[in-house]
Amino acid sequence: MSIALAFDIYGTLIDPHGVVDELARHVGERAQEFSGIWRDKQLEYTFRRGLMGRYENFVVCTRQALDYTDSLLQTGLDESAKTALMQVYRMLPAYADVPASLQALADDGLRMFAFSNGVADAVSGLLEHARINQYFEGVVSVDTLKTFKPDPEVYRHFIDVAATDAQNCWLVSSNGFDVIGAVSAGMKAAWLQRSEAVVFDPWDIDATLVVNSLSELPAKINI
Repeated sequence: MSIALAFDIYGTLIDPHGVVDELARHVGERAQEFSGIWRDKQLEYTFRRGLMGRYENFVVCTRQALDYTDSLLQTGLDESAKTALMQVYRMLPAYADVPASLQALADDGLRMFAFSNGVADAVSGLLEHARINQYFEGVVSVDTLKTFKPDPEVYRHFIDVAATDAQNCWLVSSNGFDVIGAVSAGMKAAWLQRSEAVVFDPWDIDATLVVNSLSELPAKINI
């Protein structure tokens, strides 16, 4: 059976810190700090909402995390600034290694899906803006299930959509929690360690393979 690759989007293919330039227009030298807190809080909100069964989609989590970070850092963003930042979030850039790596995987005949906490239309917009949408068979969003990664149901849903067995489904993600979630659900998983400063969770649940750049994946994914 053919291998189906489930690509996480934010932080794996698309750079969530691509909003820093716009942030710098509003908060100056605190832009990097702001971006880091915003991203961390965004993920925290998805975890909490998933556990509590109080689902709101990723757009809502992102906006509430923006409001939180603004309050925490006392940066005084007005509504027009927040609207501009949210708009940039819909046009974030792909990492430099993404287009050529996806082309190489496509050349190998692998099936590829976008698999995200984001809502489907936002993810589709990001892929189109980055000019990589043509590589994907479809977008699989957690919004269908009204929960978030790493809920086991999310990974089982992907396996169902891919219409193959779990051992032929690979998650590709830079997020350790996502990798652990996929492996726990019976999938294989490649952890993309984009920075040596990022540490994998010491849970005795390992990624199937580790790559430091997406460009390494085509040579390793068939092992």
